[in-house]
Amino acid sequence: MLEDFQVIALVKNGNIDAFGDIIERYQKPVYRYVYRITGNRDVAMDIVQETFMQAYKGILKTEIKVSFKAWLYRIAVNNVLQLWRRKRTVSFVPLKDEIANGALVVEDKSRLLGTQLDVQGVLAKIPRKLRICMVLHFVEGFKYQEIAQTLKISEEAVRKRVIRGSREFRRLYNSQEVQG
Repeated sequence: MLEDFQVIALVKNGNIDAFGDIIERYQKPVYRYVYRITGNRDVAMDIVQETFMQAYKGILKTEIKVSFKAWLYRIAVNNVLQLWRRKRTVSFVPLKDEIANGALVVEDKSRLLGTQLDVQGVLAKIPRKLRICMVLHFVEGFKYQEIAQTLKISEEAVRKRVIRGSREFRRLYNSQEVQG
């Protein structure tokens, strides 16, 4: 498989089919990220489609000065933020898309689903700026530098948002356990 910069060079030179490699490589992770932030499969698919259309046009028009992955996620983040500005309310979804095909006993499934719903509920209460950094770091595996490039903020700001978000998550999650 070609490196991102090689595929981008092919696309810039008129090889439209080469963009399929980009889609194949990044469609699932970008969808997973957008879905976890928006909580809606249809909306996530629309945003991902728009993200790749914008990326294709952007490759043709601009010089990408950061990693392609960070640049692509930035487009996705902008599309999510645009959605939030339009709707002003967005829910969060569980960290696991589905429970494995009957591999867990019913009690384990119920307990796992309950935990996922607890996590979802707490994450939904975390401020958006913190939540975006937390999902990129803990779920998508981005390093602070990659998040900084993606969001166009400093690494220190990312570090602080992840730490504040983690503290807030623990505080809210622990207070929820005490109440429940």
